[in-house]
Amino acid sequence: MFITMEGGEGSGKSTAIKEIVDSLTKEGYSVVLTREPGGTPISEEIRNVILDKKNTEMDPWTEALLYAASRRQHIVEKILPALKEGKIVICDRFIDSSLAYQGGARGLGVKKVYDMNQYATDGLLPDLTILFDIEPEEGLKRIAANAGREVNRLDVEKLPFHHAVRDAFHSLAKQFPDRYVIIDASKSKQEVYDEAYQAIKERLKK
Repeated sequence: MFITMEGGEGSGKSTAIKEIVDSLTKEGYSVVLTREPGGTPISEEIRNVILDKKNTEMDPWTEALLYAASRRQHIVEKILPALKEGKIVICDRFIDSSLAYQGGARGLGVKKVYDMNQYATDGLLPDLTILFDIEPEEGLKRIAANAGREVNRLDVEKLPFHHAVRDAFHSLAKQFPDRYVIIDASKSKQEVYDEAYQAIKERLKK
């Protein structure tokens, strides 16, 4: 099963993911945890270019193409081999982030970014996508309060950008209702974890 976790900046998904993976592993599931952009050495190098705060002149299409290139390498080298071995792959961000950030917030067009990524992914979509939903103001406040968190080029975008990202994610949830589960990420860490874990266990039963 291929599970992806999505959400705006500061939604707390990365924290929840680690706990979910630990719980699934303790239950005997074989789980691969990975992330985008990144997940493999080549993809991580591309990540460094994309998220470097110095790269303020990056063209939106350059950004979208770099994400797709990183994704292609990630899929071929890590995701597909793990799925073929029958493992659960949990990925911190995937194609929906490109659709929300570049397609929606950058204004490139969700369909255009989706069509471009079809070449990168060979049509691979998650079996389950959990959206950690939070008001951008609250998410950015969390980032500011967390001195140990990496602050990247997307974190420093202005508030309207982050609202556009959230709106795009909600549109995607309506477009793909069979695989999307929305969780209120403003709740306590325990509540967020419980809801996400329950959603995964329910999907594993099917």
